[in-house]
Amino acid sequence: MQQATQPLRLDDDLVVAGDNLPVLAALPAGHFDLVYMDPPFNTGRAQARSVLAVTQTADAVGSGSRTGFGGRRYSSRLLQSLSYDDTFADYLAFLEPRLQRVRELLAPHGSLYFHIDYREAHYCKLLLDEIFGRDAFLNEIIWAYDYGAKPRRRWPAKHDTILVYVREPGAHHFDADAVEREPYMAPGLVTAEKAARGKRPTDVWFHTIVPTNGREKTGYPTQKPEGVLRRIVAASSRPAGWCLDPFAGSGTLGAVCQKLGRRFVLVDSNPTAIEVISGRLASALPVALDQRLDPIA
Repeated sequence: MQQATQPLRLDDDLVVAGDNLPVLAALPAGHFDLVYMDPPFNTGRAQARSVLAVTQTADAVGSGSRTGFGGRRYSSRLLQSLSYDDTFADYLAFLEPRLQRVRELLAPHGSLYFHIDYREAHYCKLLLDEIFGRDAFLNEIIWAYDYGAKPRRRWPAKHDTILVYVREPGAHHFDADAVEREPYMAPGLVTAEKAARGKRPTDVWFHTIVPTNGREKTGYPTQKPEGVLRRIVAASSRPAGWCLDPFAGSGTLGAVCQKLGRRFVLVDSNPTAIEVISGRLASALPVALDQRLDPIA
């Protein structure tokens, strides 16, 4: 495996083995059309709790600002987050510096798709509002699937949340015509021409997980289906544009980018993930990040 001893240059598709925080620091700012983040979910027995401070302000501008009773403006700030007995002692503290740098890496027309478990989505949105600003919030996408256990004492949880933020509100790239259409749920209520053409997807996506016997299957436990990533890449990146996944896992973003004519950077610290990605994306050479690497401003 090649050692990277200089700041990372993007002259070819790149797979980097290592902690994503120093890797993000080594990438050039303002370079990426799209960042897709699918961090490890803070699930299991841990219970995360956040404390939100809200103060009245005369200024209507600012990240995290909100309107209250009588039109009064308020600014919010996450004071602390507490969690225990899980992968990270403080999940939001783990995410915050990475999200800060991701915002810097996005081009002015760039977008972040933040894929998270329903248990953590609300806490993460507060953090994202602070970092990007509430005006930069574009969508909450619900990916619905039907797989796994179905408890009988509550509604089965069969969805993930994808929060979409843009670097500069109103300047983001979004190509609705590039996205594959889907069948109408009630084709009899539209014309035959519309039914044949299909409709553009909404913010609720019904898509199966990766089938256990499908050709996509790599064996990686958290692998995401190409169909979900294909919509994201097609809509929010330009041809030959750069896309980044700091928690690459099985490398689905890279596989989709190769098929859609985009460039990519994939990062993961798990040796198994790097092995899976290397087998899946044979043309992308893995690079190990030198911890003495000086970041690019």
